[in-house]
Amino acid sequence: MNKQPILFAGSSHVDLAKKVSNQLQIDLGRMQLNEFPDGETNVQILDDVRDRHVFILQSIAGKPNHYLCELLIIIDALKRSSAKSITAIIPYLGYCRQDRKNKPGVPITAKLVANILTSAGITNLITFDLHSDQVEGFYETRVDHLNCQKLLCEKARSVIGDDFIVVAPDIGSIKIAERMAKILNSGLVVIKKERLNSFDVNMTLIGNVQDKNVLIVDDLCSTAGTLVAAAKLCRQQGAKKIIAAITHGLFTGDALKNIESSDLEYLLITDTIAISNPLPKSIKTVSVDAMIADAIQTIC
Repeated sequence: MNKQPILFAGSSHVDLAKKVSNQLQIDLGRMQLNEFPDGETNVQILDDVRDRHVFILQSIAGKPNHYLCELLIIIDALKRSSAKSITAIIPYLGYCRQDRKNKPGVPITAKLVANILTSAGITNLITFDLHSDQVEGFYETRVDHLNCQKLLCEKARSVIGDDFIVVAPDIGSIKIAERMAKILNSGLVVIKKERLNSFDVNMTLIGNVQDKNVLIVDDLCSTAGTLVAAAKLCRQQGAKKIIAAITHGLFTGDALKNIESSDLEYLLITDTIAISNPLPKSIKTVSVDAMIADAIQTIC
């Protein structure tokens, strides 16, 4: 009986799943995945998964509701096919920013997602750079929370050299910035934001970037507003070369256009999220495929 682990790909990021399968030197699991005429998701597992460690890769980004529901249906199909264990590989865990009740009448959606994934049948979760570490505690299952800072640091050093300073674009990104500054043995400055009204934000640089190369770091980029404003402030404060490194490139709305016309000379991202639009030449991608393959091997 074949007891080799098996990796399936949801529809959100097939390219990354193929890269991981190549790293592991295994074929992707066979699965029929389509929609009924009324739009409901239809899944059939075509490989024998009985008593096997099963992995399913799906980023919850772009169409988060659709991809989350699809993932849940795939998990249920695997559970009913008697898989020994089911590991959800979710490079970008959608809804993870909704991790607290910050005003009356709002849900804690990150906790809800944890509950429904567990109820569906996952036994393990592999994910990258959660917006808040507390989300990891929402899960009763094993969680491999992987960080991309070392991967991004290696690429950043090849682009900008060793003479630069790390910048945290807001208070929330300090932990990631501290981690990268430690890896790179670099100094660290922080940008403090103060919202004046619904439209205006005052930004203050705590530290000195005069005549220095700058590496702005964060966990994700959605509208690119914070990233572009941070680069502009660094330029105004006398920075020389300005690059940025983030894990998750959501790039909503006019984000890519705004980045291209900004003071950023270079942006590094990982491939935790599939990007359908062509990227500007200034944006370079590094893959997390080897990190996922290593995590799979530790579970097996």
